[in-house]
Amino acid sequence: MSTDPETTETSPSEDTGTDAVEGAEGTGEDAAAESTADAVEGGEGTAAEDAEGTGEAKAEAAAPELSEAAAELLAQKLERERIERRKAEKAGPIVAGAKLSGTAAELLAAVRAVESGEKPVAIPSAKPEPAPRPSTAPEAVRRPQPVAAEPGAPATETVESVRRVLAEGGAPETLAAQVAAALGEGADDQLREDPWQLLRVPGVRPEQADGFARALLGAECAPDDERRGRAVIGWLLEQAALAGHTALEASALTAALAKQGVPDPDAATQSAIAEGEVLVFQDALDEPAVPVQRTADTSDESDEDAEEAEERPVRVLIGLERYALAEESLADGLAKLINSVPKEDGSAAEWEQAGAAKGSTGELIRAVAGHGLVLHTGGEASLAEPAALLRAAAGFGLRAWAAAHGPVGRDRFAALLAQSGEAEGGAPDSPAPGDGPRATTVAGLLSGAEGPGRDADGALDLDLLVVLDAPQLDVETAALLTESLPDGARLVLAGDPAVLWSAGAGRVFADLLASKACPQVVSRRPDLGPVGELVSGIGIGELNQVEAPGKEVVIVPVRDAGEAVHRTVQLVADSVPRVIGVPAEQTVVITPGHGGAAGTRALNVALKERLNPGPGRFGGFDPGDRIAYSPTPGRTVPGRVVTADAEGLHLECAGGPVVVPKERVEQSVRHGWALTAHQAVGVRWPAVVVVLPGDAAQALSRPWVYTAFSRADRHLSVVHGVDQALPRAVAEVPAKPRTTRLPVLLRPQVPAEV
Repeated sequence: MSTDPETTETSPSEDTGTDAVEGAEGTGEDAAAESTADAVEGGEGTAAEDAEGTGEAKAEAAAPELSEAAAELLAQKLERERIERRKAEKAGPIVAGAKLSGTAAELLAAVRAVESGEKPVAIPSAKPEPAPRPSTAPEAVRRPQPVAAEPGAPATETVESVRRVLAEGGAPETLAAQVAAALGEGADDQLREDPWQLLRVPGVRPEQADGFARALLGAECAPDDERRGRAVIGWLLEQAALAGHTALEASALTAALAKQGVPDPDAATQSAIAEGEVLVFQDALDEPAVPVQRTADTSDESDEDAEEAEERPVRVLIGLERYALAEESLADGLAKLINSVPKEDGSAAEWEQAGAAKGSTGELIRAVAGHGLVLHTGGEASLAEPAALLRAAAGFGLRAWAAAHGPVGRDRFAALLAQSGEAEGGAPDSPAPGDGPRATTVAGLLSGAEGPGRDADGALDLDLLVVLDAPQLDVETAALLTESLPDGARLVLAGDPAVLWSAGAGRVFADLLASKACPQVVSRRPDLGPVGELVSGIGIGELNQVEAPGKEVVIVPVRDAGEAVHRTVQLVADSVPRVIGVPAEQTVVITPGHGGAAGTRALNVALKERLNPGPGRFGGFDPGDRIAYSPTPGRTVPGRVVTADAEGLHLECAGGPVVVPKERVEQSVRHGWALTAHQAVGVRWPAVVVVLPGDAAQALSRPWVYTAFSRADRHLSVVHGVDQALPRAVAEVPAKPRTTRLPVLLRPQVPAEV
């Protein structure tokens, strides 16, 4: 490693070479992430930070044609419609959860008892019975249908009536449209009846809702109000979802409620369960149970219950219906893939010939030949293997598609497919429809804006789907994907398990890998070069010095945040273009958080002043500015500003035009010379400058460092100010845990041998 692009190589024995690779995403001021970290055990603050940061967009697309934003919105609408259909199919006081595994029947009975006034709610204690593993493929579920229009905005009358209520309670009137969208028809009456419903608007905190409630209710407003307790529970579970959890353990939720000033957390939880606002689950644990203490007057019935508890301990989870249904649906879809036999597309001889390829490419093809679901892991170089699989499958006549996390990843993989075709004697250009595999984005595939479209039954019109960047799949997107596959289709989830997890709730790829429910193929293609060698070591918890004769890896030590900003601008604007040969427009800066003296905001101000100075006449932006556009929370697309007019801010993102209305610019567009690691997932640049200010040390983790460093193709500069925190993070700080139910739901589907 070198200490500067223009200096000689640093001796491998120097400390700067070892310490110069530190990062932390969490120095920002994210209230949501901080609250979740305080109130909930575990969680991943970086996901919450980016959901609040450049993932602030509430879901509109202004382009005349379906853009990436519109595609994402349509995919989300499909998911909402699917959930509404499932709600309509369920009966009883609680309209969802009747088919959930565990104690759903007992839960419904308890809730009905409360509603009839028979007895208070008690969390069921019976042992859950595992679902039997089906011997054949589960019956196909009704698949979601594509839609052709975006969800409509709230009626003007509704927004105005909500605005008057907000003004009466002293809340910002600018929230009117969001409140109306969240509460729907009659939002003003709902808000008067229950002012704490304001917490359903993203960004509103309990203390703000309390002030609004006091203004509306006066003396009737009290901390022990059941409405407040239920609303705070919903808010806490939404904050937990921003941190990646699909549910919370009952004890963690109780502790979080106490921190929010709820006098009787247990009563508040029971009230929320009785009202059907949350669901409760009992999931069996693998660890041995703690023996139950019995008294002399214990009845035979309680003895039996105690014996069952000793045999199989459980954990009690509380969750929102939205994520419970998504996880249940996902588990059903995965079980269908795991337990079904793929269609006999292509002859056995053709599959056998293709499976004779060398190394892990052949392993992948052979696994896909006989299984409906296959996992593939590896770094950037490993993408050649799914590309070879798709080419081979297309040669058999299969309708083969790949779906990437975003448009940049899609375009990179499409280029790789074209190179593969050229190497195999095909045309270097992307194949025409039906002639070979093609690439799309996940959002575009689900919405119908890209990809093969859907057949008469509403299923995706394909035989083989390879989902790239699989660690970025949240439970809702993954559920919609599996439900959209036709009978007999094959699904390959491919990705690097060492990168940061999804910005949305869940950890689908990691849970599947841990479950061992289907074949897993580990690529043996390493990422080459000094950057690849460095990143490979980080992946196994080792921060090694690497030889970088061409200054592929450079360490720039700094004393404070001010010096970090100065050296970063110098690297991007001068040193890297002049010494490494990578222009500034192909270099990205990655830093831990949005706030702070060396966060994305401060760095983008300094970089704009140097690289594209201007008055910022349109919301702080000028033509030529690099931007990070967030069509929906947690999603970021890099681009640049083209112009601005009465329609809004005109952007170019991944080669396509996007128009952001004036009222949404502040929410969904940031300057994009500097990004967080979560924003950079799924994209790589020729050169990357990672900035590690001293105040980021506590937020460092191995996945963050791995993700930030692995975004570089040719050159990596590390502006290093965290001393020994980096090697400690790489060696000792794994990904923050997430509470999910998918492993339990998948357990009955795990075959004896995969």
